[in-house]
Order: sequence, then structure tokens, then C-alpha cells
Amino acid sequence: MSLAFATIKQLREKLAKKEITSAELLSYFTKRFEKFDGKLGSALEIFDEKSVLSHTGSNNSSELSGIPGLIKDNICQKDRVASCSSKMLENFISTYDATVIQKLKTDGTLLMGRANCDEFAMGSSTEYSAYKKAYNPWDITRVPGGSGGGSAAAVAAGLVPWALGSETGGSVRLPAAFCGIVGSKPTYGLVSRYGLIAYASSLDQIGINTRTVYDNALVLSSIAGNDVNDSSTLNVEKTDYTKNLTGKLKEGLTIGIIDNALNAEGMDQEVKSLTQAAIDKLESLGAKIKLVKMPSMDYSAATYFIISRAEAASNLARFDGVRYGLRNKGAKTLNEMYCQTRKDSFGTEVKARILIGNYVLSAGQAAEYYENAQKVQRLMRKELNDLFGDIDLLICPTQAAPAFKIGAFAKDKLQMDLQDYFTAFVNLTGVPAISIPCGFTKDKLPVGFQIIGPHLSEELIFQTAYAYEQSTEWHKMHPAGYED
Repeated sequence: MSLAFATIKQLREKLAKKEITSAELLSYFTKRFEKFDGKLGSALEIFDEKSVLSHTGSNNSSELSGIPGLIKDNICQKDRVASCSSKMLENFISTYDATVIQKLKTDGTLLMGRANCDEFAMGSSTEYSAYKKAYNPWDITRVPGGSGGGSAAAVAAGLVPWALGSETGGSVRLPAAFCGIVGSKPTYGLVSRYGLIAYASSLDQIGINTRTVYDNALVLSSIAGNDVNDSSTLNVEKTDYTKNLTGKLKEGLTIGIIDNALNAEGMDQEVKSLTQAAIDKLESLGAKIKLVKMPSMDYSAATYFIISRAEAASNLARFDGVRYGLRNKGAKTLNEMYCQTRKDSFGTEVKARILIGNYVLSAGQAAEYYENAQKVQRLMRKELNDLFGDIDLLICPTQAAPAFKIGAFAKDKLQMDLQDYFTAFVNLTGVPAISIPCGFTKDKLPVGFQIIGPHLSEELIFQTAYAYEQSTEWHKMHPAGYED
């Protein structure tokens, strides 16, 4: 068995049998980054091995103990740079650990570096990092998705067995689908946002990239739970999300297929047929399939566009050169310092989103844009609640088409924004979802589909995803050229 593409579960077995030490495992994956990441750009920094080992706990009973992982660069790690892939924060060293980092360290996990991402998590391709682009390991002429493309690319290429990302409109699930791995977005409030540098606070949620459903459930079991430092977290007891992974579906499971998603205009036919094949597989495993419609989904991209930009304008107002981040030192007045700092330190995409956010919140425009978007958001929540009165779970494509070429939408911002078409409604409504691989196109590009459930239905989602995964071979495949 190659360590590169081993699961967390398999690596833990090797550690338990003393076939390898955690230090040797860390060294192995560090060398893989050195060998392969020059062409992938998945990591902004891989930490010194001694530093990684000294920054973790010693809970040998944890299933994550001794397992290396990568952290998206908008999640704070104490005494590490947290740049959000932005020049604005290139010298910002966090003074504290995010709650998820505290929990992972307590479980003995080895946090080996910072994953590349779109600047301030704003993008769908990881082309907007201020430092370097990330590339898809299945085809390095294509994007890995975004904003957490670095996390997904690293897992897909076997550079690390798991990675944390964050979601505002699909930034874990879309890269997972583009890179042929598993990506989950938990219920809003299940995982603390304390230490996650905010993009749009009402939508942001930390998520997980892994190669298998079991591993994804394992990591969520570590990081989920209430947190006094985040008042939006839910009062839930610690849960082992792996306990129902039997390989069988829940008896009487009813799954709704979002018809207006599967048959959306412009849908790639290969993606559609592979998603349909996944639905047929679940039906053969015993699920009852029911076609449903979600009319408000047609407005989800526009609604997400407005709400996310509005909150981004508010959240990023703090980066002004006064308290932390870069400062323009040539300015002669305070106002000039504000303007020049933000002009010089933010990238074009971030500045565009701030400008749009300020516009949709401005006097005379807020009622037409921001308030109407919130009305649509409430309508989506009601539609989903009504749907889940008759069904247990929903299925929807993760992507409209396979991973696109680097630069394909450089002059077509609308198409770039529409990459979140099938994912954004999950963030707008706060429900959980997982994207899992369901096959490959004729060009050997991965395709994923989503399983979506009502609030706090993670156990059922994992159980269903695991049953599908165990009946297929997609999770066992990995891109060529990354072997030891």
C-alpha cells in the first residue's frame, strides 16, 4: 500500500502497529510536497518538521493522532502567518489558535502547513491568490476549483491525507468535485468560526477535504461542537460521525432529486449522466427516489452574490493599515493612508467585491438589492424545510461542468461567479452537504455530486455517502504522475 494515497484509517493502523512513527510519516509527506508541489501550488508554506511536532498534543488514543494535515490559509494557527493569500496580511502572525486548530492539536494531529486559496477566500478557481495559482492534479492546465483549491489539490495528489477548507458559497465542495475527492460543508454553527478570518460571517463555515467519506466523518468528529468564543455555534454534544458507517442505507430512505438542477440550462451532459448514474446506484441500494423542484434555486447565485459582497465590504473594512496588516508609509494624511493601503494591498477581485458590497448596502440601493436578497434567502429556507417534510435527503450536481482551463473565465466574470450555482443555496440556508466523486468524463476529469440534508443531519448524510462510496471504485482512483 502506498502511503501517499492511504486513508487516515490505514495510516492510523500503521502507526498503531508501529510500522511507522508519526515523525517518519510527517517527513514522508514533507518530502512529497518538496517533490510535487512546485507544479501544483497547493501550499503557501510547509512548516519545519520539528516545529510541527512541537506544536501538537500527545493524545495517542485519538484516531487523528500523528496524522499530518493541511490548513487553509484563512484559519489562524498560533505563531504562524495567516495571510488569506493576500498581500494585505503577508506579515500577519496569528497570536492564537482557531478553535478547530486547538481541537486538532489536542487530538495529536500534525498541522504541517498553509494551503493556498483565492485571496480572502473570494473566488472559484484559486487563480486569485496574491502569491501563486494552484493547479488541478488531474490536468495541470486546469483549475482545482476555489476558493480552497490548494486544500483539495493537495489531498487529490496524495501530498496530505486531509485538509481543512472553508465555505462561503461552495469553496470546499466545488474543489472536491473538480479534484475527485470528498468535501463536506457542515451545518452552520456545528463547527466554530472562531479564528476563521471572515469573508461573509452569516455564510462562512469550516469544511473538510479527504479522499474517503469515513475520513471526512473522522475529522468532523474532532472539530465539531459548541464554542464559547463563537455565539453562533450550536449546543450539540460531541458525536462520533463514523458510528453509522455500515455500508448500508437507512431503511426506508427517501431521496429527492432537484429536477431543475439536474436539467438546468447549460448543464454539461457528461456531468448530468454521471450524476444520474449515481442516483441509479443509490436506488439500486434501496433508496426511494423522488423528483422535486426547488424554484428559488434559480435565484441562489444572484442572492449569494449580493449577500456575500455586502458582508465582505463590512468585514474587510477593518483592514485599513491602522491595527494590523500592511500600511502605506508614504501617505501624508490619514485618509490617504487608508486609501493607498487598501489600493496597494488588496487584489482586483477583492476590491471589486468590496465595491459591489458597498453599493448594495448604500442608501437608495439597499432595499432593491440587499433587502430583496434576504427575502429570497428566507424563501429558500422555507422551500427546503417544506421539501424535507416529505424526503430525507436531496441530491444535486456539485458542478455544472468539469474543471475549466486556467484563465478560461478571465474576461467573463459572470461565468466565474456562476460556478457556485449548485452549491451556494446550501450556504444561504445553513444546511449540511457533502460532495463525493461519481466518475470521470471522457477527458478523464473528475465529477462529483452532492448529498444535502436538513440541519444537523450529518450522520445520515455520511451514512448515505459511505454506502454509495463502498459500492463504487471512484474513491480508489488518483491522478497519474504522483506515485512515490
